[in-house]
Amino acid sequence: MKVAYEDVQAHYDTSNDFFGLFQDPTRTYSCAFYERDDMSLEEAQIAKIDLALGKLDLKPGMTLLDIGCGWGSVMKRAIETYDVNVVGLTLSRNQCALGQQILDAVETDRSRRVLLKGWEEFDEPVDRIVSIEAFEAWPKSKYKAFFDTCYRVMPDDGRMVLQTIMGHPLKRWPEMGIPITMSDLKFMRFIAKEIFPGGAVPCDEDVYEFAGNAGFSVDHFDEMTTHYVRTLDTWATALEAGRDKAIEATSQEVYDRYMKYLVGCSDFFQRNVSYVGQFTLTK
Repeated sequence: MKVAYEDVQAHYDTSNDFFGLFQDPTRTYSCAFYERDDMSLEEAQIAKIDLALGKLDLKPGMTLLDIGCGWGSVMKRAIETYDVNVVGLTLSRNQCALGQQILDAVETDRSRRVLLKGWEEFDEPVDRIVSIEAFEAWPKSKYKAFFDTCYRVMPDDGRMVLQTIMGHPLKRWPEMGIPITMSDLKFMRFIAKEIFPGGAVPCDEDVYEFAGNAGFSVDHFDEMTTHYVRTLDTWATALEAGRDKAIEATSQEVYDRYMKYLVGCSDFFQRNVSYVGQFTLTK
């Protein structure tokens, strides 16, 4: 099965410095969880990570696989909080290098590896799996193989948390009162072509269907859509404030593209065109 290195690197290997301008210090690049209104972005990102890890029933010495591990914030927290071994998979060279550096700095005897690999190339036994907003990066044709792989590499008591951005199927739009506009369809095309090439936006039905067919039960779902509006708005404000540095690190074109992406996505979550949440899957 072909692994989409080029598609992922087109986005994530833009520049670590560029992403650092709008991310919080943990470098988490997914929906935060504002457990309290007065939380900073960093606190809300840690709250999101804790929410996910808390569902996995982790015990010291277990091995946690993070599929689409980003710069390593979930793995770092897992080592520090639960004393586990971690393996992260990313297709981004920049994330792999910086993520390993971040994990190597953690005081622990546990093993921590960041591999430049897709889940399609991974076949080691692990105890638990977490995957936060990576599922959207591959096409629907890979869903079956993905859940089958996750099921196969875990023991009988395996647990997995999958956080994903979703889009309501167009057939749902009329009953939800979402008008279908040309500008929305254009924005979707922009995201598919210029931000996340090669990906697909799933809906909740896809997760229930494909995870269920692999043998998983979906035990729980936490809706987080309103939290993404605030996350995206916070990122957009920070990127705008760092405009000159952003252009210096990349280009005017990249800066404009990301501003359009962050502002447009916030609008989509605000209007419930897009939604997001965490699924807890058990064997």
